[in-house]
Amino acid sequence: MTDNSLLKYEDLLYSIISEAQKYNVDYAEARFHSTQHLAAILQNGESKPTISYEKQGIGIRMIYEGVMVFASTNMFDNSLTELIENTISRAKSSIKISKSPIKFSEEKSIKKNWSAIEKENLKNVHVNDMISVLNEVDNYITSYDSDVSLTNRSLGLDNSIEEKFYVDTDGTQILSRVPRVSFHSLITAKYEGQLSAFSIPAGYAGLGKSGGWEIIETFDLSNYIPEQLNVSSNSIKAKSEKFAGDVDVVVGPDIAGLVAHESCGHPFEADRILGREAAQAGESYLDFDCIGTRIGSDEVYVSDDPTLPQSMGFYLYDDEGVESKKRELINAGVITDLLHNRETSSKMNIHSNAASRSVEFDKEPIIRMSNTFIEPGNFELDELLSDIKNGVYIKNFMEWNIDDRRENQRYVGFEAYKIINGELDTHVKSPVLELTSKKFWSSVDARSRNLDFKAANCGKGEPMQGAPVWTGAPDVRLRNIRVGTRS
Repeated sequence: MTDNSLLKYEDLLYSIISEAQKYNVDYAEARFHSTQHLAAILQNGESKPTISYEKQGIGIRMIYEGVMVFASTNMFDNSLTELIENTISRAKSSIKISKSPIKFSEEKSIKKNWSAIEKENLKNVHVNDMISVLNEVDNYITSYDSDVSLTNRSLGLDNSIEEKFYVDTDGTQILSRVPRVSFHSLITAKYEGQLSAFSIPAGYAGLGKSGGWEIIETFDLSNYIPEQLNVSSNSIKAKSEKFAGDVDVVVGPDIAGLVAHESCGHPFEADRILGREAAQAGESYLDFDCIGTRIGSDEVYVSDDPTLPQSMGFYLYDDEGVESKKRELINAGVITDLLHNRETSSKMNIHSNAASRSVEFDKEPIIRMSNTFIEPGNFELDELLSDIKNGVYIKNFMEWNIDDRRENQRYVGFEAYKIINGELDTHVKSPVLELTSKKFWSSVDARSRNLDFKAANCGKGEPMQGAPVWTGAPDVRLRNIRVGTRS
């Protein structure tokens, strides 16, 4: 349940709304936002200083004569009156240079308390409990017997609690609480005199879920870590393979999920399409009137769903008071939706689909992904492989990059195998996929039933906001792809 202690800020939040209304604002909102973070780090078996902090304050947005302004404070005293006066003054000075008035979509008012399920309260977890888990993981690593030497080990475990109390002039009032737990690692390996780095999970991602301390058991680290060490060791020892001409490729959930995030999620953010992010995080290869445009094959289905239980990107109402729902972004290869807040949805004369989020009190809400993934299909992995005579299965990656428009991208595989006559054969070292977003989506011809998620921290905004998300996908088969080799 949500923490009822937040109710002590109710009068304060409504006093901010009342003060804003004295200036005849078109709209105003006030959001008390608390973020608590506890991180344990183990470096080569040695516990490093704990990272612990709590940050709380109030974020305020107002629309005055079509100009939207944002302010924040952690001073809950008489200075709030002056803060609102100064913020309105900023709005007035911007009216003459405003290109078009900002309007919000009409949404129904809501009064709700909601929270992620939490069986074991994270506030009761001591850093020693977290170090104990990391010591167990470290023992799995140091006891691993291989001709690959693991020369450096950095392990991390993070607990966080995010609580919000939101009110606005539309009559909406929402209290929320989302605890999260995540694990990540970085390991340096040495083989035949060469150093390389890898992570568990691969691709510098994490294991992460929303929920209480009970989440740590679902990671199954006692089995997961040794299994991944074995796979990583074999991947490091693999030999390079050159593929002549175009071949069929199966990419695992880690790569396909990242593609969904980077070449569907980000370019489908409506504020990015409209140019708001151009100077900060880049542009989009899409236009604002792209709904109905074919972008991929009939096998492409991509969604973004903040309502997934235990997900890192879990939320039931966004930071504009709109109820969240699953967003079907691509349906059978056709663009069917974008990620909207109340401002961008107003421009399209539609309702917001609740994609507005802020990560801290002093950051404005902006359009963000939650859990972006390729929908699962109807095949098992061996069925995807069965009719490939000569190809490659790239299960995960060690390196990737993408351009500012989210169009041209490159993925360097980590765990990868040759496919010979429908069977996985020898390991392949560092196969490279370099292709456009449209080439990827148009080349998809089958998806497995296996849907897997990884935890990630999605960056966007200025100042930067790192939002917790899941990236996910099944195994995905691509036809006739050029595969390179890392030099």
